Amino acid sequence: MNPKHPRPRLPQRDLTVAWQAASLLLDYPDERLVQQLPLLQQACATLPPAVGAPLRRTVDHLAATPLEECAQQYVETFDNRRRCCLFLTYFVHGDTRKRGLALLRFKQAFRKAGLQLTDTELPDHLCVLLEFGATANHLDAWGLLLDHRAGLELLRIALRDQESPWAGAAEAVTATLPPLRGDEMDAVRRLAAQGPPDEEVGLAPYGSGELLPSPLAPIATDIGMPAIMTSAGGQR
Repeated sequence: MNPKHPRPRLPQRDLTVAWQAASLLLDYPDERLVQQLPLLQQACATLPPAVGAPLRRTVDHLAATPLEECAQQYVETFDNRRRCCLFLTYFVHGDTRKRGLALLRFKQAFRKAGLQLTDTELPDHLCVLLEFGATANHLDAWGLLLDHRAGLELLRIALRDQESPWAGAAEAVTATLPPLRGDEMDAVRRLAAQGPPDEEVGLAPYGSGELLPSPLAPIATDIGMPAIMTSAGGQR
């Protein structure tokens, strides 16, 4: 973790529960998620209100909405809107060679923890990074989230402005982080005004494979769910 970053304010247990819950909720909705919603409702109640309440809003919407409708909403939200991209390096680097180099830093953090993603996954996907932080190395995930805070904040604002059911999950993630500093707020304003850079030159420095996997395919890692989230019988 960058020594210039502030330390987490929440206990590690709360970060673990909040990040794992948000990782599940921001992933493509399927039958497995539906089965886990009661456990997620219980988890929300154990968190500080600033984190648990917005998570609960997303849980409640998913619980009250038919799965097919949730899936359609998800695709309309995350597949068709650039400001709702779940790949954090995209906000800063767009489709440029620099994004490929930025992805290497994520990949190295995973390797350090002894984890290997599949060829269809990217380590900067918010769901993957949150699960990594919840189950493998919360400090490295914390640093990567703070380094990409402007993009994460733009995602939160975009979901809020659209009154998206996933706005609560994004709000909960940002609530686990320190308040925005002046330079971070400036970065958010610039990003909102200009958007990510565009340079069709490929991303070979990271390696082969798709760099924007379809959100229709659920993100699936071999990290597993922390024990604190499986006490009620849930399993990812």
